[in-house]
Formats: sequence, C-alpha cells, structure tokens
Amino acid sequence: MTIDSRSLLIVITGPTAIGKTSLAIKVATAFSTEIISADSRQFYKEMRIGTATPAAAELKAVPHHFIGHISIHDTYNVSHFEEDALKKLDQLFTTRNQIILTGGSGLYINAVCHGIDDLPDPDNGLRNKLKELFDAHGIKALQDKVKEMDPEYYAEVDQSNPKRLLRAIEVCLTTGVTYSSLRKNKPKPRNFKVLKIGLTRDREELYRRIDHRVDKMMDEGFLSEAKALYTYRHLNALNTVGYKELFDHLDAKITLDEAVEKIKTNSRRYAKRQLTWFRKDPEINWFQADDLNGIMNIIREK
Repeated sequence: MTIDSRSLLIVITGPTAIGKTSLAIKVATAFSTEIISADSRQFYKEMRIGTATPAAAELKAVPHHFIGHISIHDTYNVSHFEEDALKKLDQLFTTRNQIILTGGSGLYINAVCHGIDDLPDPDNGLRNKLKELFDAHGIKALQDKVKEMDPEYYAEVDQSNPKRLLRAIEVCLTTGVTYSSLRKNKPKPRNFKVLKIGLTRDREELYRRIDHRVDKMMDEGFLSEAKALYTYRHLNALNTVGYKELFDHLDAKITLDEAVEKIKTNSRRYAKRQLTWFRKDPEINWFQADDLNGIMNIIREK
C-alpha cells in the first residue's frame, strides 16, 4: 500500500483530564479539519456526563466523529472501531490533508495507526460461562486464570480490567495457545502518515484537574445519569470509573461523599496507568499541554 505523503493523521493523546479536547479543537480549527474520537468511553450515547463528553459548544466548533454513536446495548469492540475509523479517514482525506485523532484509549489509537492482530471471534457460550465465573467470584478469579494460562500477558495487562482478562481467557481456551503468542503486533500498512503528540502536565496540576472535573460532573448531574443507568450496571460499557462507584452508593455500600472521593482516587490511578501505557510508545512526541506553538510547529514540519 502506497502512503499518500499529503495525508497526515495527527494523534493527540494523554491521560484523562490532561486537556486533549481543547487542544484538539484548537489544532483542528487551525487546519480547518475534523476530529475522530478514540475515547472508548465516549462512544456510548447514554454515558454523557460520566465520560466527560465534549460540551455542545465544543462539538459545534469542530465536527467530531464517534462520540455517542452507539448504545450501551450494542456489541462494539476495538476491531469494529478500527474498521469504522479507517472508512471515515478514507472519506475525510479526500478533502483534507490533516485529520485529528484524539483520546486516551491507547488500544483504540494503536488499532487505527497500526492495526490489531486477527484473533478468533468470541464464543458466546464460553463468554457467558466466564461472565458467570466473574459474577460469582469477582475479578480475582479472572486474574488467577490469566496468570495460570498466560503469565506473559498477565504481567503486562491492566489487571483491573475484566474485559481484557475475559478476552485473554477466551482466546487461550479457544485456540489452545497463549494470548500473548497470538498478539504479534505486526503493523498493518496504512495509506497515511501518523504524527503522535502526547500531552503532559505537572502531576499535582493533573490531579487537581481530575478532582475539578469530578466535582464538575457531579454538579452537572452525574448522579442522576447513574441512577438512570443503574438497571444496566451489569453491562461491560458501565464497568468503568465513575459509574462503578456511584452504583456502589446506590446499593447503599458507601455514602455519596465516599463515592465521589473514590471516583477521584480511581481516576488518578487510571491516569497513571494511561501514562505508563503511552510512555512505552517511542513514536509519541511529548509536549506540555499548553504548548500550542510547539505542537503547531512540529505539525507544520510534517
């Protein structure tokens, strides 16, 4: 596949609350282009407040794609996103030389930039059995299984993410070989260039921004949103920071104040895991989140 030297995918990434949305809008405005979201939490139309979906004014300022485009009841994964995003990029690159891809979901960004490995489709019967195991014995049961069947993957996976653990177990049981051996991570050809920009801030400043964002979400009605989704709390889409803590409050396990503090703490931990993931990528060019001039200069050099 021939790379079109005029087509540049500008990736803007970093941890939660770092300032990706505002920076992406400034860059998109400067180049009169559009934004593709790679934030897997913002795909779901029912989860607006708890996922910090861009405000109406931000969505109006620059066209965004893949925000609120599916339901929590839909089956959607990184493979579907790769296919959908590439189709959209082919369409957008016919009229634009630069497109923005932004978000904090590293796996989804990698899928667009380099592709993902072709792994067997999930077996619904096996998945249901594994979900029953998870429901009955919690995440520790999944962690133990992955550690037993694929210690290499266990050492690198986010061990607090049941979806990743479930998928690894599925592949191991379906194929008879380890998940890590099938994840070759061999890049697939793309017909566009990629420039990755990572945003960073002082850690204490980032933590203050996270705390402020949580308080703002609560003021905007996050608790009411969680109440409306409480019936569906078993769905994978809702097994995420913010909703889980508020569901515990609605189950009378913790007070609302305790839930809010847990959301802040777990959001900081999530940000730390995101940074660990992104720091392993040698393609990322790191900038202070407010260094718009530096970021614009490196884009123009491409």
